[in-house]
Amino acid sequence: MTVQKSIAAETSGHGDMQDITGQIAELVSASGIRTGIANVFVVGSTAAVGAIELEPGLAHDLPALFDRLVPPSRSYGHEQAWHDGNGHSHLQATWLGPSLSVPVHNGAPVLGTWQQIFLLECDVRPRRRNLIVTVVGE
Repeated sequence: MTVQKSIAAETSGHGDMQDITGQIAELVSASGIRTGIANVFVVGSTAAVGAIELEPGLAHDLPALFDRLVPPSRSYGHEQAWHDGNGHSHLQATWLGPSLSVPVHNGAPVLGTWQQIFLLECDVRPRRRNLIVTVVGE
């Protein structure tokens, strides 16, 4: 069986990390699937999803790490073509990735005690994000 639903999220702009674990768990539970996989995919090229211990220190550290590794710069080819200030946003989001797959066991996502699923906004402005959650199993 396959169940697919979407989640809307409003972000405040670059570096905004949101805990979406509860929403994913609700969708998995409502799907009726007891054993399988839940895939979370954010639509758009300047946002990413992942799993982390989403506490204030790491919520600061992860975006700061990406800003050190892929800092804002006017020298990116994207900037030279579009001049929109978000070349680094595309690169950061691509590095982390737009999707995450999580096992489903006994009708719930399998996560560690300190592990949450997050949405990371990499764009330079607030955005309305659409996340597609696909639960596959039996």
